[in-house]
Amino acid sequence: MITVRVPAKVNVQLGVGGLRADGFHDLANVFFAVGLFDEVTATPGEGVTLSCTGPDAASVPLDDSNLAARAARLLAAHHGLADPGVHLHIAKAIPVAGGMAGGSADGAAALVACDALWGLDTPFDTLLELAAELGSDVPFALLGGVALGRGRGEILDALPVAGAFHWVFAVAEGGLSTPAVFRECDRLREEAGTGSSEADVPTPDADPALLAALAAGDPVALAAALTNDLQAAALSLRPSLADTLHAGTEAGAIGALVSGSGPTCAFLAKDAESATAIAAALTASGTCRTAHATHGPVPGAEVSAPRP
Repeated sequence: MITVRVPAKVNVQLGVGGLRADGFHDLANVFFAVGLFDEVTATPGEGVTLSCTGPDAASVPLDDSNLAARAARLLAAHHGLADPGVHLHIAKAIPVAGGMAGGSADGAAALVACDALWGLDTPFDTLLELAAELGSDVPFALLGGVALGRGRGEILDALPVAGAFHWVFAVAEGGLSTPAVFRECDRLREEAGTGSSEADVPTPDADPALLAALAAGDPVALAAALTNDLQAAALSLRPSLADTLHAGTEAGAIGALVSGSGPTCAFLAKDAESATAIAAALTASGTCRTAHATHGPVPGAEVSAPRP
């Protein structure tokens, strides 16, 4: 039995370029791994099978559309294993379709868990390449920490960061489709008359002020630099998120934004005590299903010590 713990992410900067011919967008995506975790446990089995527990378990597909199953099959194919056998159990804590890359995290965890279970010793760089085949956010779930993602997000450079930052995540009822949010972003750009193609929208780059705030461990400066080019689209599709963002700010958050494609909202707090108070206020506000206080950055997918 191999259990791998894998973190959620928040995008402290999500710069979105124009629509490319291949249907993707160039990104300047500053990933930040936070202490909200899924656990994926791999045990020997027949074929590739899945099970799931947790608050959103009913929304998790248990077939080959799940990135964890796809990861197991991809790793097996890479090593020429004709008949991979594994059962993957997902203990879900990261919101489903919540803009925190929970599905991608499970794919990354499955790569690590199956690699250990099958004794393959795959080099980390190879795991990153396989992760990029699975999806844009999967490589970062392997890496963890803080990193700049370029291309469609899969080309990663680790970034320096000092100390810990304290976060609150407000989980909404239901999810949002990432492709739908990107389509809405394109639609809003066309509606505004700016155009939405890569010829119309400059290729985004990392914000020097944001990078400096991370390197200095300065939460106030980071709060001032938080940006998400998908936020307007997420709010267009789910207007009620504006109430959540307002409630968190009123409760004392120094920074607030929609996490990735949403609908989870992320709030930066000045310290751990403030984060706890903000989470309680958000939960009581009725603007979200629940709220979690946590911190980061944290490591990427890693094998957990066996439980007694």
